[in-house]
Amino acid sequence: MRTTYSPQQSIKTWAEDDRPREKLLLKGASALSNAEILAILLGSGSRDESAIGLARRILNESKNSLRDFSRLNTSDLMKFKGVGPSKATQVAAALELGKRIRASVPNRVQIKSSVDVHNLVSDELAALNHEVFWVLYLNNANHVLKREEVSRGGISGTVVDVRIIFKRAIDLLAVSVIFIHNHPSGNLNPSQNDKEVTKRAVEAGKFLDIRLLDHLIVSDKGYFSFADEGLLTT
Repeated sequence: MRTTYSPQQSIKTWAEDDRPREKLLLKGASALSNAEILAILLGSGSRDESAIGLARRILNESKNSLRDFSRLNTSDLMKFKGVGPSKATQVAAALELGKRIRASVPNRVQIKSSVDVHNLVSDELAALNHEVFWVLYLNNANHVLKREEVSRGGISGTVVDVRIIFKRAIDLLAVSVIFIHNHPSGNLNPSQNDKEVTKRAVEAGKFLDIRLLDHLIVSDKGYFSFADEGLLTT
């Protein structure tokens, strides 16, 4: 039976597996280290290792980088001794929930430059090991109406249908759009396909009176902006 601790008891006297939980209750989640938060998600360690020890080992293997850690899937997690399917799915579900929270763009976010776009999406996009293509739909004050993923691919690319993007823009009454996609390789140079998609979007936008404000390529090394480089002309 697990011991119930009184709030007055020192954290140092608690069993190591229990300390993160009780510390969270007493001091709040912000007081916990990354390893302590992961230990709570894991729930327990093994016969030879506490939950804290297991969490530290997993984070150490990720070079103590939360970005690298967020790339782990259930198979990666289950390679660690002490992590079975139940623990792996709990951690993977928590990571996915965090990504979905970040994906829900707050209303009235205003985009004034490529820096604003990069700040909005970089943490999530740069952590992915596959390519995705997102679109920001904006109103006439450059406030974000919606962010949508329109394509998902492998390491080397995605397929994008400009017609679907602009139909969605019309449905949302958007007056402009911004394209964003990542290059997992880290190479920020636009491919020929990137240039062609951008050119088609500029042309379609002129006909529909919906501007393509920018197209950003994002990686863990920074970003490339078609607008900043003067590449949005046809």
